[in-house]
Amino acid sequence: MMIPAIDLIDGQVVRLYQGDYQQKTNYDYTPQERQLVYANAGASVMHFVDLDGAKDSTKRQLTTLKTVVDHPTMIIQVGGGIRNEEDVKQLLNLGADRVVIGSLAIKQPELVTKWLATYGNEKIVLALDIRIDENGNKQLPTHGWITDSGVTLEALLEQYQNAGIKHVLCTDISKDGTLTGTNVELYQELCAKYPQIHWQASGGIGSLEDIKALIPTGVSGVILGRSLLEGKFTLEEAIACWPKA
Repeated sequence: MMIPAIDLIDGQVVRLYQGDYQQKTNYDYTPQERQLVYANAGASVMHFVDLDGAKDSTKRQLTTLKTVVDHPTMIIQVGGGIRNEEDVKQLLNLGADRVVIGSLAIKQPELVTKWLATYGNEKIVLALDIRIDENGNKQLPTHGWITDSGVTLEALLEQYQNAGIKHVLCTDISKDGTLTGTNVELYQELCAKYPQIHWQASGGIGSLEDIKALIPTGVSGVILGRSLLEGKFTLEEAIACWPKA
């Protein structure tokens, strides 16, 4: 499925290049306007990232998020600076269907696996950003890709598989925001190795051909951010080229 994504700063729709707050693009439409467009186009899942909350959880954009999370036709997943269980409860109580957890999922897997047990595996999405080193190791940096966690993807997933993790959003950092295509080989490998996980591919989609290249990999969803915002293709076109479930 196609999963349109919107990043938010101060209630405005933005995009960062490779996670860099200094390389920010602002867009002229509101989150609510874009959500309406995507809902009308047939999106069944939508992804929001609260970049203010990612920097400082006390500055979470609750007023803006409240207007978009409780949607009648779409599953809404929200991420950005989840640091404790109160953050999870806050977003679920606000109306979000799923909470997306990044750095904390790497730093404190024991804690996040408890949340999986408490809230169920439909409520938690792991957001794992991968940096592939010269030896092919899938490293998982944290804190906006600045800090080397010393953890690899495979080692982390060992801890989450027994907890029943279902949704994982995976980004190849080198592709994010580039519109130059995705790491097809990475997703083929991950889907084959961890077939029980519903993988969401993220980063690099710039054309319909990039989407079609992911069809044989087995990913469950494709995150579409900058490509939709900049009109590289329409969401209707993207949905049309993906096999029906």
